[in-house]
Amino acid sequence: MKKLVSLVLALLLVCLAGCAAPQSAAPNAPDAAETKSVPESAPQSAPETASAPEAEPVELVVFAAASLKETLSQIAEQYRSVAPNVTLVCSFDSSGTLKTQIAEGADCDLFLSAAPKQMNQLDGSLKGDADKNPDGLDLILTDTRCNLLENKVTLVVPDGNPKGVASFDDLAEKLLSGGILLAMGNSDVPVGQYTQKILAFYELNEEELAAKGVITYGSNVKEVTTQVREAAVDCGVIYGTDAFSAGLEVVDTATKDMCGQVIYPAAVLKVAKHPAEAKAFLDYLTGPEADAVFEGVGFTPMA
Repeated sequence: MKKLVSLVLALLLVCLAGCAAPQSAAPNAPDAAETKSVPESAPQSAPETASAPEAEPVELVVFAAASLKETLSQIAEQYRSVAPNVTLVCSFDSSGTLKTQIAEGADCDLFLSAAPKQMNQLDGSLKGDADKNPDGLDLILTDTRCNLLENKVTLVVPDGNPKGVASFDDLAEKLLSGGILLAMGNSDVPVGQYTQKILAFYELNEEELAAKGVITYGSNVKEVTTQVREAAVDCGVIYGTDAFSAGLEVVDTATKDMCGQVIYPAAVLKVAKHPAEAKAFLDYLTGPEADAVFEGVGFTPMA
């Protein structure tokens, strides 16, 4: 009997020990906080598979002097790798024509002029100067205005130089004798205004020369360049960069005393639909990649 009781007690002790085991094992189980840390850290790896949103497409309207056509077209191609969402829509013409279009409300984000005169006429900071801003226009963001480039005014001749024009001095003499035909820009475009200064430097009367039939005109520098290239005239006054692009022979270059400094200003318009993108492109135009293109045809970067 005693043996039976002892056996029952022993079995009870074994059962009690087995039931208590899970309680004593709990401290050695994994920490609850450690278990939760796995899903909490999972979102950190999400950016590896998520793609950044693409920038909205933008059409940036640029009005630029005709003499910038070749260089700006090349730079526009380069700019695609910098801002692939930006499409440059460039309009090239005489600075006077472009200024008028802007004043009449044309859509434009950025204006690049071939002379300060046309930019001054849109600059509100000059409203008190009737000579520079006669209409009191206030259409550019003046804090973005900069002198972007410098060019040169040159005397060019067609292939073979049939009339043997040697220099501006020689041109002045031949114009007086009436034995030559000169192409120049109209009075409302910068290249024509620079030519007028050269004629005045030599004390030549433009109206009298035109009446004698020794001067013909072009509405912008490209038209003058074409007249010389096609030998429709004996010589022409154009920018050095246009002479380079057209492969024309330059026989002389005007000095600052003859026509002043040839400065190309640039500015973002107040009516710009995309002012941030316009400022970014203007910054690019002052950088080394654009400078290399400008210098390649004879411009001197200034900004």
